[in-house]
Amino acid sequence: FVFFFFAFQILVILNLCPSVAVTEKQSEEKHKATSPFTIKNQALPWDNIRLPQAVKPLHYDLLIHPNLTSLDFTGFVQIQLEVLQETSAIILHSKDLHISKAELVESGRTHPLQVLELPSNQQVALLSSDVIVKGRQCAVSLTFAANLSETFHGFYKSTYRTRNGDVRVLASTQFEPTSARSAFPCFDEPAFKANFSIRIRREARHVALSNMPRVKTVELPDGILEDHFDTSVKMSTYLVAFLVSDFVSISKTSLHGISVYTEPEKISQAEFALDAAVKLLDFYEDYFDIPYPLPKQDLAAIPDFQVGAMENWGLTTYRESALLFDPTKSSASEKLGITMIIAHELAHQWFGNLVTMQWWNDLWLNEGFAKFMEFVSVSVTHPELQVEDIFLDKCFSAMEVDALSSSHPVSTHVENPTQIEEMFDDVSYEKGACVLNMLQDFLSADAFKNGIVRYLRRYSYKNTVTSDLWNSLTNVSLCGSSLMRGDREAMVSKWFVQDKLDVQGMMDTWTLQEGFPLISVEVKGREVRLSQERYLKSAESSKTSGFLWHIPLTYMTSKSSTVHRFLLTTKTDVLYLPGEVDWIKFNVDMNGYYIVHYEAGGWDTLTDLLQRNHMALSSNDRASLISSIFQLVSIGEVPLDKALDLSLYLSKERHIMPVMQGFSELVPLYKLMEKRDMEDLEKQMKGYIVNLFRDLIDLQSWTNDGSVSERRLRSYLLLFACVRGYQPCVDKATALFVKWKKSNGTMSLPSDVSLAVYFVGARSPEGWDFLFETYRHSLYTSLKFQIKAALTSSPLTEKLRCLEGDVVKTQDLPSVLVSVSKNPKGYKHAWDFLRANWDRLVKKFELGSQTIANIVTEVTGSYSTKEMLEEVAKSFFSSKLEGTGMELRCVQQALENIEENIRWTDKNLPLLKAWLDRQGSLQRE
Repeated sequence: FVFFFFAFQILVILNLCPSVAVTEKQSEEKHKATSPFTIKNQALPWDNIRLPQAVKPLHYDLLIHPNLTSLDFTGFVQIQLEVLQETSAIILHSKDLHISKAELVESGRTHPLQVLELPSNQQVALLSSDVIVKGRQCAVSLTFAANLSETFHGFYKSTYRTRNGDVRVLASTQFEPTSARSAFPCFDEPAFKANFSIRIRREARHVALSNMPRVKTVELPDGILEDHFDTSVKMSTYLVAFLVSDFVSISKTSLHGISVYTEPEKISQAEFALDAAVKLLDFYEDYFDIPYPLPKQDLAAIPDFQVGAMENWGLTTYRESALLFDPTKSSASEKLGITMIIAHELAHQWFGNLVTMQWWNDLWLNEGFAKFMEFVSVSVTHPELQVEDIFLDKCFSAMEVDALSSSHPVSTHVENPTQIEEMFDDVSYEKGACVLNMLQDFLSADAFKNGIVRYLRRYSYKNTVTSDLWNSLTNVSLCGSSLMRGDREAMVSKWFVQDKLDVQGMMDTWTLQEGFPLISVEVKGREVRLSQERYLKSAESSKTSGFLWHIPLTYMTSKSSTVHRFLLTTKTDVLYLPGEVDWIKFNVDMNGYYIVHYEAGGWDTLTDLLQRNHMALSSNDRASLISSIFQLVSIGEVPLDKALDLSLYLSKERHIMPVMQGFSELVPLYKLMEKRDMEDLEKQMKGYIVNLFRDLIDLQSWTNDGSVSERRLRSYLLLFACVRGYQPCVDKATALFVKWKKSNGTMSLPSDVSLAVYFVGARSPEGWDFLFETYRHSLYTSLKFQIKAALTSSPLTEKLRCLEGDVVKTQDLPSVLVSVSKNPKGYKHAWDFLRANWDRLVKKFELGSQTIANIVTEVTGSYSTKEMLEEVAKSFFSSKLEGTGMELRCVQQALENIEENIRWTDKNLPLLKAWLDRQGSLQRE
């Protein structure tokens, strides 16, 4: 596993000082190592991690000059301030910046300021010898310098390699959530909105981009050019962006100028993203009925990028794999993913940028809405992508973490940067989107849309809290001018006995408490008895008490396909049907964020229905039943054999959502066994799944034919079949790989099946070597992604040592690590690597980040023994985090998952073996 170490070498930060400063005189000088008026670690006149409200910024005049040879930068910023309280100290953020000069400009006079630094709070205090009077406007001017960051945050260095092997350097930014302070001194909290006038100095061989269009370029001595960008709209610091590179672009003009920037040799892969961005930006303008506020929108593919993308206003930045598309090499899944990511970032131009949460506790107002709007927008702009077939997966993902006692409310208290980083998780994104989808179904699409438009208009260029959104939705839903009287009465009558709508009262139960409800249903004749409690996987059942949700229940019956509605606001209630029914299905299409337990034979009835006529229910309903029954096994409400009995119907299933949910529930069962050395039972379980889907696998063609959902399903089925050694699939993939290899990789494989082909090829030493060389030299992001997955999944673990040096980019290390952890031959190496390199990982990817969280939870996700629980909990993480005051949520999630795996296997493995034995006997008969 040596390759991980080489792939993860963090370069030593150069201690070189910038050679070009911000004035002509200073450009001849070097910054000194220390400043006589800068004092570190002396008590600041402020001891809170949040900034005081004594002043607020109005305008930043910012000059940045990166040196891409010495890998550092210099800067100057003048911040216009409004003084709200009398003060002699201005507190703002600064992290790893050397401030060499600080001045106060007031009433035409300039005064020096003393600088006190407190690195632990990432703050500086600018001390004035005179009191700054309330009600006046003044400015502070700061000259500073720093090294380009070696992480993926702040103003950081990125590199790429050309086809000829030359290494090119660029400098890009990633400021969300708290890294603008690493690039320039600023008031780095979202509520401190201001305008920005930015200038960037560069060499002639580079281009500079920022949030606004360039208005002019000034020539300076020594061949340096200074680009001046138009003054921005009012925005938060985390949305500021700049990029200095040798990128090229393609552009289109609709109502706005839209451009995509990439490395020169990859510009041919930018066409799809450009077309998608044009359609999506036009859609959002029409949907929100608010013009896009900026004159341009640039999309830039950054070679080194930790997350998927970033919504910087007017300059959105992306991982290359999240933006670049080649029609001959990219799969249908990749096309869908790229479109959704672009839709997400462009939705942010309104939700997040135009209207911004007051503080990071309400991050979901940004991210939950952007995630929700992905589906709203793409369903209209790209209906052929069939986004409706993936929405449920987002809710299932959210429920996985929300079912743990370590979960958190959608809106929850955070203060320090690590806590803020932890908010960028499935609860803020996926749960936020699912709760909004439930609310839209509750109010009606028109009322919901009118409410969010009202919200955006009312709070444009301002900051909000969650209650502001609920008030906007309540007001518009009860306003006759926004909703026709007949429609309003119909909407109200669905749920209420009186004309009263309390959106906040309902939605507070979904955003201010963690978790989600389990609805228990018992049918006795016409009477349907309902009860609610928190669904919780933890053994601590006491933690389920005290939770109450206002739940917009929906249901349909064997007698009526009409969607009926019932608002459950109490622990228990009863509803009455017009007559007796054969079956009842709650949470129609799973528009609600809850799961349902059908008591007193209810599950037997639904299992029988699926066996007889599964098309009586929608594909979403079928998927939700599969998910719910296996979740109920986890908490002991349903025996495992009952859930497995229901899964038998899947042999007749052809729709992607229930098929994929079936795999999501069944595959983890044998993954547990792979790490417990239970080869016989593992083989039985794998054989059951292959046999269950054999007919569907045999129906697949090795082409790109069909709808997007059909193509996505084909990709998964053929890959699964090849991984499990299903011989017809292995034979076909082997033949294709031999032909592809013989053509020296020039033969065009169907992009939807190429991963299965590469996977089979990577099982032999010769095939692995050929794929490795192709990976090293390819400029196609899609091809590299698929080959990397195949290489890391190979049983030839000794071959992984070939991945040394800079072959695997550091940004890809987490996905490589997770992929190896899923490899039955490599998972122990992944855990060993995580332990040996934890400090390096945290330094590079930042404590609390979703990247670190994914590594921790995925690498440990299938452990199910008390020995591994002890090793993960006490032997490693307790020692690593001891004394830091940190309780990382991802570590708590990992430990809870292992504990749940132990409980599940201790209780259910004997039942699983008995059930599989019975199925084997029935097949032999």
